[in-house]
Amino acid sequence: MARASDLPETAKALGRYGRRASGVMTSGCVLFVPAAGVALVAPGEPWADDLIGALVALGVLVAGAGAGSWALARRMRRALGSGTWSAHAAAAVRDMRSTEAVVLRSPAGDGLWPLEVVAMRQRYEPLRPGPDGVMWWCGDPARGGVLAPPGGGALIWARPVKHRRARQRIVEQAARTGLLERATPVQPQVQDEVPQVRDRVPQVPDPVRTAVPAPRVSLVKQPESDPSGAPTYARLAAHAGRQAVALTRTRTRRPEADVREVAWWRVRSLRRAAGVSRVLVALAVCAAAAVAAAIRPEGGGLMKLFFVAIVGLAALAYSGHRLLTGGIPAVRLMARAAQSPVPVPRRYVLLHDPQNGVPVLVAFPSHGGPHDRPEGLLPLLPPGTAKHPWLGLPSEPTGTVELRGWRDFSAAGLPYVVPRFEGRALWPAGPYRPAGGAEGAALLARLAPPMDARAPQEENSAPRASL
Repeated sequence: MARASDLPETAKALGRYGRRASGVMTSGCVLFVPAAGVALVAPGEPWADDLIGALVALGVLVAGAGAGSWALARRMRRALGSGTWSAHAAAAVRDMRSTEAVVLRSPAGDGLWPLEVVAMRQRYEPLRPGPDGVMWWCGDPARGGVLAPPGGGALIWARPVKHRRARQRIVEQAARTGLLERATPVQPQVQDEVPQVRDRVPQVPDPVRTAVPAPRVSLVKQPESDPSGAPTYARLAAHAGRQAVALTRTRTRRPEADVREVAWWRVRSLRRAAGVSRVLVALAVCAAAAVAAAIRPEGGGLMKLFFVAIVGLAALAYSGHRLLTGGIPAVRLMARAAQSPVPVPRRYVLLHDPQNGVPVLVAFPSHGGPHDRPEGLLPLLPPGTAKHPWLGLPSEPTGTVELRGWRDFSAAGLPYVVPRFEGRALWPAGPYRPAGGAEGAALLARLAPPMDARAPQEENSAPRASL
């Protein structure tokens, strides 16, 4: 039987996680070297004691965080090396009285598993399951295991929620999202352990079980795929419609300048895509450190400001290098594509990649029916803010789009195009890729994981909430 760690994407993600943990731990230990150097160069100086204390405290903090991540990486490796992936309908629950949680429905559809996410918010947010989300799981829901978006390319450790009342509250919230009504995802790996694992999970006593409503299960048949295995327009459009329900579009993005009429640096979204804001922030840190040093030119505060200035200069050098070598050339290609005079009309379906949260435009022939296969895939840069990345996306998850460009090509021969919706442009995160081939099929499988046509249970039956 194939193990979860045998999947290429999972093996790569596990290696990245372990290398990152080792790098953080090493970085914390490296900070002890300048602390020792300052102690040797200026022993007994007041400013030296302050600087040494700051370096040692920072080194202990960073090294401790790296050690914790490294230990978690070992636990992930053991879990992934001894089990297989299983696909589950999933719902994210954010409760102010508990940490971030994900509720999985068991493969047989007769239990709910509330799990607490052990990850920083920055890592978890792009992987948060949507209203019709599917997550992969490897582990024991009674002890802990690994969560991943479809494909197994990003890993998060999760453990069972400890407190009984919190489990009850989280399960009830998940049931209200319609988790019990969703179709069962197709399993990525054949596995025999699921029934035994499910039986080990303690069941909810009667008072808790009755608190969870028993919705009627929909028996809607899933749209079929074409014989080649690629999902059809009807299936992807239905999936996009379910995803769009969760996006609260009460806010709108204020208009910006048109790149066809002004230079690219006058377009707000292109400045952000190029990385101009990162350069300005680094410049502001350096300037603030310089002004503060001029006001307080002596004592331990001067050395702390010197340390801040070094960090600011490093950030300025890094962001400036990225701006000149990657940011400006990329936005020039975008601006050139957007200025193309000939539009190519296409139908589109807008989906969100569960592996990183970015929107992906799936293009179809401009004239066709519900059984058409995808023609191309175009990842997009989120047009909104960090808190509301969906701001500026099309108001409808399906429709027609103008693709402009086809002038410049990548080293692999893929064209650069820019889509225009409702009179405004969205900026691509890469070239326009064909939907065929192994890479396109893998992305489509993540965007809309296949579902079993069979309902999880017979109508009017109430799945048990396994806590």
